[in-house]
Amino acid sequence: MVFFRLLTILRVFARYRLDKLLPEGLPFAARAALFFFKLFPQPRTASGEKMARGECLRRACEDLGPIFVKFGQLLSTRPDLVPDDIVRELNHLQDNVAPFPNDEFQRIVETSLGAKVSDVFASYEASPLASASVAQVHTAVLKDGRDVVIKVVRPGIEKIIAKDVQLLLLVARWVEKNTLDGKRLHPVEIVQDYRTTIFDELDLQREAANGSQLRRNFLNSPLLYVPEVYWDYTRSNVLVMERIYGIPVTDVAALSAQQTDMKKLAERGVEIFFTQVFEHNFFHADMHPGNIFVATKNPQLPQYIAVDMAIVGSLTREDQYYLARNLLAMFRRDYRQVAELHVQSGWVPATVRVEELEAAIRTVCEPIFEKPLKEISFANVLLSLFRTARRFDMEVQPQLVLLQKTLLNIEGLGRQLYPDLDLWVTAHPFLERWLKNRFHPKTLWGELKRYAPEWMEKFPQVPDLVFNSLQQLPQISERMEQLSNDIAKRNANEQQQKRRTAIALLAFAAAGYFLWQDLAPMLVENVALSDISPSTIALAVVGIAALLFRK
Repeated sequence: MVFFRLLTILRVFARYRLDKLLPEGLPFAARAALFFFKLFPQPRTASGEKMARGECLRRACEDLGPIFVKFGQLLSTRPDLVPDDIVRELNHLQDNVAPFPNDEFQRIVETSLGAKVSDVFASYEASPLASASVAQVHTAVLKDGRDVVIKVVRPGIEKIIAKDVQLLLLVARWVEKNTLDGKRLHPVEIVQDYRTTIFDELDLQREAANGSQLRRNFLNSPLLYVPEVYWDYTRSNVLVMERIYGIPVTDVAALSAQQTDMKKLAERGVEIFFTQVFEHNFFHADMHPGNIFVATKNPQLPQYIAVDMAIVGSLTREDQYYLARNLLAMFRRDYRQVAELHVQSGWVPATVRVEELEAAIRTVCEPIFEKPLKEISFANVLLSLFRTARRFDMEVQPQLVLLQKTLLNIEGLGRQLYPDLDLWVTAHPFLERWLKNRFHPKTLWGELKRYAPEWMEKFPQVPDLVFNSLQQLPQISERMEQLSNDIAKRNANEQQQKRRTAIALLAFAAAGYFLWQDLAPMLVENVALSDISPSTIALAVVGIAALLFRK
């Protein structure tokens, strides 16, 4: 099953001649493996012209399904890494993937809601408003006059995603088993996390719940508006929510035409990200440009509008704390503290010399400070950090992968809106304030009130637990001593068996040598078998017996 999916991927790559996108100077083995691509003609448009390389890549992503479309979406946000002609074409993947038929869309809605579209909606637009990799969206009006959008999961998409994830798992297992960095990078765990994330995205009730939570977090906020979910018309594969009106965040011309304060817009984007990660600990993890709009009410104090909350992320309190302190230490250029925090958090082995790690981090981070965003590439910084991580056996933290992906999206968005944004000046005060508030007496009092009932409920059990623990101490000591003796015996047995095996191999080798000394003349000079010395035969028997019965 996975094999056939792999063949499909290769066939699509060959049909669109994606070998043209590969760099020059590939190794001979790679060039030989791609030779069959040249058997396919150059793809052409409907008018007969040769298809541009950007369109080839976009169409290949569309043909192969959601995982490849999402990869194309990520590439479209990186104009610093991807040529302009390819970025322009991949921008169509944000919300302009080829739609599925309206009849199928309407059938799914009516089956899920248990009523005809005309009975539920006052009007319904047959042409899709947007068509993405996982779902398709149509506009409608409820009977009470509220403008809404209807979102439906693409039919049959689960099977395609399951095949792609299975293929990714095979590759990840191979990488983990056969490469030097396999265990450190945790590729299997990362793919398993991604599998959970992508299948969660197919459950529109989960997306609706995420949207409701995000809406509560930013209710009446001037920074971000999240549309309302209409739960009466929402099912696992159908979502009905408030229709929003705004300018796509990538439409810089329209934003400039209404005199939007682009500096304020970029700064508010950074503030929204840090607010979600550190104050709410609940962040929108799919912030590609197709999911973000800008309200038109007040261009001088622009407000973002977010849609598609299928993928969200959160951190443990420990990761949240260490991440904030790491970022703050980097802003202060306190590389010693960054190194110490990496050891304390367990992100690098405790055996690493802090001084060496400090010097390595300084080498990576120092060049990026006091530069506008247009002169900084977080992608390059991350690659440098990954190279540093490899030197110090730093393990990839799968729980931070979504956060890193979101940071890359934020960077790409910031580059398009206001390239002169100083990310450090915007983020530094926020983190200072967050850490200060974390240890404020009001915060500590709030934590005490939150957990006090649970502590009070368990407090009467504490004396019994302490008394039972004290009673068990002698038994634990005896068991530890017994376990220590067992381990010592097992080690002694293993050493004894190793010695016996070594002796047996030596005896067998010696027997083989002497046997050959007697057998060689037989083969050459026709010496009789009876002429073999008894000592040689005895030694051979001893060697074989030693190997067979060495235990």
